[in-house]
Formats: sequence, structure tokens, C-alpha cells
Amino acid sequence: MPNRDSSKKKDVEQLRDAEKKYQAYIEKRNELNDMARLIREERDMLNGNRKEIKEKMDKIKAERDKLVLKMRQHKEIRNKIQQQAKELIDAKRKKKGEVFRNLPLRVEELKADFQMLEYRQETVPMSSGKENDLIDKIRQKKAEYEKFKKLLEEQKVIEIDLSDKDNAIDVLFKKADEEHEKVQKFYNESQKKHEEFMKMVNELSISINEANKKHKEFIEIKNEAQTIHEKAFEMRSKIIAIRGEKRKQHDEARRAIQEQNLQARNAVFDKKKLDEIADESLDELKKGKKISLSG
Repeated sequence: MPNRDSSKKKDVEQLRDAEKKYQAYIEKRNELNDMARLIREERDMLNGNRKEIKEKMDKIKAERDKLVLKMRQHKEIRNKIQQQAKELIDAKRKKKGEVFRNLPLRVEELKADFQMLEYRQETVPMSSGKENDLIDKIRQKKAEYEKFKKLLEEQKVIEIDLSDKDNAIDVLFKKADEEHEKVQKFYNESQKKHEEFMKMVNELSISINEANKKHKEFIEIKNEAQTIHEKAFEMRSKIIAIRGEKRKQHDEARRAIQEQNLQARNAVFDKKKLDEIADESLDELKKGKKISLSG
């Protein structure tokens, strides 16, 4: 009987210990699942934030690209204007090479020369041979005068043209400066947008890294929760097995007592049999079992 009580107590303690462990596993698993849910929400929030950052990035990039396009357009206009100004400067330089600074004075000198010769022809007596030579000289001087006079007239046209070119060059450079200011303006604005874009790129990178960390942490905790769940399932199976064994032992003991009772009823008038049953019942009672002799 003491051995049986000890065994029964051991079984009860084993069952109680298994149930405590099972409950602890369940609580730990639920705790881990709650933690995993919170981390998943944080991860999803970071992923949502990443979407917002990406949308802002796309908007800023579009604005930056527009500014860069405008900058390039004005840069192209500026370069064309500057090229036109350079071409005018080259044309002016070529025309300027055709201008004779002393040309007006030379024309006056030639005019004075042939007039003096004419005055001499008219006032100084001379032989026909000398007069013919003088007439030739007058003719040459007049021809030279006409030539330089024509050059002087052309030079006046060139000077007017050069003046127009100066004005045109000034206008072109002024326009080029205006376009350059626009280039600088759109460049500075596009740089600000680019810096803003790069800042968003950095924020996106941080957000992605944080979301990845949270996802990794979520997976690790879910795996740990799954491991605890499997341990709880094993412990539950053990509890079921212990309870099943106890139930089996209880059923076997109950059947044994029922058989003893049946034998006792059948042999109620068989003294020898009753004695045997009494002895067996006494043994059963010593073992802690309940004996019934009623029919």
C-alpha cells in the first residue's frame, strides 16, 4: 500500500509539473506572438513611410528635371547669342582692317596737288612739251584723287557698318547676360532640388534598413514562438498520455474489483469459495481497494 501511494503521488506530481510547463509554454508563446505583432506593425509602418518618401522623391525629381531642362534651354540660347556676337566681332575686325586712318588727309593732299598743277598750267608760261608733261601729271593726280576719294566714300559706309555692329554686339551681349542669369537661376534652383532629393534618398535608405531589421526581428521572434508552440504541443501530448495511463490504471483496477465482487456473489454459498474470496478480498483491502460483497 505505501508503494502504491508513493507511485500515485509521483504520478500526480508528474502530471502537475507537466501542466505547469504546458501553461508556461502557452504564456511564453502568446507573449512572443504579441511582440511579433507589434514589430510587424512597426515594419508595416516603416514600409508605408517608405512609400510616402518614394512619392515625394518622384515629385522632387520631376521638379528638378524640369528646372534642369529650363537651365539647358537658356544655356543653349545664351551660347547661340554669344556665338552671334563673336561672329559680329570677327566681321568687325575684318572691316576694321579695311579702314585707312589717314585716308581723308590723303584725299585732300591729292586734291591740292592736282589743283596746284592746274593753277601752274594756267598761270606759268611754258613750252608745249613741258605743258604736255604737266597735263599728264595733272591727269595722274586726278586719277589717284578719284581712286582715294572712292575709297573714302566706301570707308564712310564701313564706319557706319562698324557702328551698327558695335550696337548689335552690345545688344547681343546684354541678351547673353540675361540668359546667363536665367541659367544661373535655374541651376541654383535645380541644385536645391537635387540636394532635397539626395536627402530623401538617404531617408529612404534608412527607412529600408530599419524595415529590414524589423522584418528580420519579426521572423526570429515568430520562429521562437513556433518553437515554444511545438514544445507546448509536446507537453500537451505528454499530459494526455499521463492522464490516459492514469485512466487505464483506474479502469483496470475497477474491472478487477468488479470481477472480485462477481466471484464473491457466485460463491456466497460455497464456504470454501467464500474463504478463498475473503482471503483475496483481504489482500485487495490491504492494497487499498474497496470490496463489495452485495449481490
